[in-house]
Amino acid sequence: MDDLARATELIARSERILALTGAGLSTASGIPDFRGPQGRWTQDPDAEKVSTLSYYLYDEEVRRKAWRIRASSPALTAQPNPAHQALVELERAGKLAGIVTQNTDGLHLVAGSDPAIVHEIHGNARRWRCEDCGATGPLSEMVDRINAGDDDPRCPACEGITRATVILFEEMLDPDVLDASVKLAETADLVIAIGTTLTVHPVAGLVPYAFGHSARVVIANNQETPYDYLADAILRDPIEEVVPRLVAEGLCPVRRGLGS
Repeated sequence: MDDLARATELIARSERILALTGAGLSTASGIPDFRGPQGRWTQDPDAEKVSTLSYYLYDEEVRRKAWRIRASSPALTAQPNPAHQALVELERAGKLAGIVTQNTDGLHLVAGSDPAIVHEIHGNARRWRCEDCGATGPLSEMVDRINAGDDDPRCPACEGITRATVILFEEMLDPDVLDASVKLAETADLVIAIGTTLTVHPVAGLVPYAFGHSARVVIANNQETPYDYLADAILRDPIEEVVPRLVAEGLCPVRRGLGS
């Protein structure tokens, strides 16, 4: 039995699947990963500054640059690809217990995943928030102001500093999101890690944690990960091709022994 067939059978037998997703899931939607050849961390030496809370709050030029990046980000107009849609199908089949994602592009929600089961560890770049009063709204509101010439848009309610609702360096992760993610890892019978190198914690640590709680593991990523040795199946094909096939075949009645 090859890895795809093995992964398919695991989906067919599972009832509580946890999907862990990373940047590789969204590259087919036109969003470069952070550390690849075209990634922002590779191309921009100042990327760390615009992603660090203290620089952002106290340096107006850093905020201006951050807003310019947001206003031109492909993530604002990106659309879900077939892999995102496949996870929606897995949810509708009653097998997907939850999604824990490192991505901030919001594409799981755009695809139609239930917000109650999507846990965005690093936040969501499609919304803004005021640092002072907590007012919030769609990021497109601020992008419209940027495009109109306001290069450091302030909160319309209190004139406070605004930002995208993503987790910056020097910030704590949302404890409720983290707790929900850990609980999913404790109760899942299968973990599918999709498009992540599994090197960024705490998400990476959910794989061995779930494995230690008896979950089986499937990894779909185009390069090796530190936890390949735990996987029952490893898939190296393009994410947007292999994940839809994996889900479709895993939900196929013939494979589930329900007749032809």
